[in-house]
Amino acid sequence: MPLLVPPAPSGTSFTTARPSGPAPVPAAAIPPDRLLREETVPGGAGLSFVVRRHQTLRLTALAAGANVSFLCFNRAEPVDRYNMADTLKGQHTARLTTGFVLYSDMGRALFSITGDTLGWHDPLGGHDTAAHVAKKWGEKNYQTARNDFHRNSRDHFLIELAKHGLNARDLVPNVNFFSKLATDADGCLAFVPDHARAGDFIDLRAELDVLVILTTCHHPMDTAAAYGPKPVKLQLWRSDPPAADDYCRVYRPENERAFYNSELFSL
Repeated sequence: MPLLVPPAPSGTSFTTARPSGPAPVPAAAIPPDRLLREETVPGGAGLSFVVRRHQTLRLTALAAGANVSFLCFNRAEPVDRYNMADTLKGQHTARLTTGFVLYSDMGRALFSITGDTLGWHDPLGGHDTAAHVAKKWGEKNYQTARNDFHRNSRDHFLIELAKHGLNARDLVPNVNFFSKLATDADGCLAFVPDHARAGDFIDLRAELDVLVILTTCHHPMDTAAAYGPKPVKLQLWRSDPPAADDYCRVYRPENERAFYNSELFSL
């Protein structure tokens, strides 16, 4: 393997233009010989698993109004986890789509967004809790409603974190894939109903071995009249390592440094 050379200083997202031309168009179908895992995650579920370096995770909305609340951690050092603030300020954005990278606390690239049919995913709204759900749609627990009980992301996150030796102090601000918040002239945020359509998907390529924790519960600002989180398809596949001119790597000067930090960690 050639010696890694740190990227030359080349400005910041504030002083550097984004690449011209359209973003890469993701393949509609994953090659069957590269597919490692495929399953449907029911609405209101929680799940945790590892995505290996340079594997790609595809999430597909199976109904309008789907939401995936998403956390990720460096599997080898879970104290190094997704950092919402650095991800947004480092790339001068308040939304996520193709080209953007999920940064860790230590400035490493955890995931790159290599494909996206939607164009806007919410990194700001947080996640719902039992109190949110009860206030909007009433309280239904397992004892009274059995499998029709009302679920929430916070409880799922805490359960999945515990499976990996983590706890409430590791519950950091999350991404909400397939959801959008609009901003009015006063800076107030409002939920955009049914932002995602059935069939919309996003591709996330791991740049380290990454622990993923996700839920398919409602967005906390969802305005739906009735409780009804939507299912999502999960696919994991072997993708190619990023080249020197990879779209996500060169999308921002900060991304090049984040990739370099991940590559150093993986030596």
